[in-house]
Amino acid sequence: ISICRDLPNIEVITFSVNGISDLEPLHQCQNLSELYLRKNNITSLDELFYLKALPRLRVLWLAENPCCGPDPHRYRMTVLRNLPSLQKLDNQAVTEEELSQALVDGEEITAPPARRSVENGWSESCAPSAAGATTEPQSELLSCSLEETNKTQEELDMKPVPRDKYSSFSPQETDCSRKKRNNVLNAILLLMKELDAEGLETIQQTVARRLQAFQKKELQEE
Repeated sequence: ISICRDLPNIEVITFSVNGISDLEPLHQCQNLSELYLRKNNITSLDELFYLKALPRLRVLWLAENPCCGPDPHRYRMTVLRNLPSLQKLDNQAVTEEELSQALVDGEEITAPPARRSVENGWSESCAPSAAGATTEPQSELLSCSLEETNKTQEELDMKPVPRDKYSSFSPQETDCSRKKRNNVLNAILLLMKELDAEGLETIQQTVARRLQAFQKKELQEE
């Protein structure tokens, strides 16, 4: 995610399911208002140190990271003590009572975590392990991809995708390409939030043409 150092004006970032453990590149994104980091490898809440300097951050989704720990209350209180401007944390609205309680039950983070020697991000999440990459069953990957897409749609207040409408991945695709395909879909869904009626109509027309082209190709193959 080091590219974020060169994107100071970005407002919405979705990095769910990407093996991310270091949030330092985000500390210069001063216009960031929504940040989605579910299912990454963030091991310490000390990483919140880099988000404390973001004045416009209002939505954070950090659930399903190791840093959440076994105590949900302590986790939520610590996040809110350090980021009291949040309006929504893990898709749950933040209340005034919680902010007051966070001053008592939350832990103040005053220093960044120890630096790591390994740069993390997309390349790391796609790289095979030293012991050799394992291939997940296609059904499990499809289930995971559908779950993540529906999570993104939930973030955008959109209807979930029915399983029978979600096309499966071909057996030839690698695990990395499946993740990339799902991330592209999630990014498109998130970017649609920024479009006005004219922009959405353009997207609708483009999608209709693409679908017609695919249907025509399928008929020719048959």
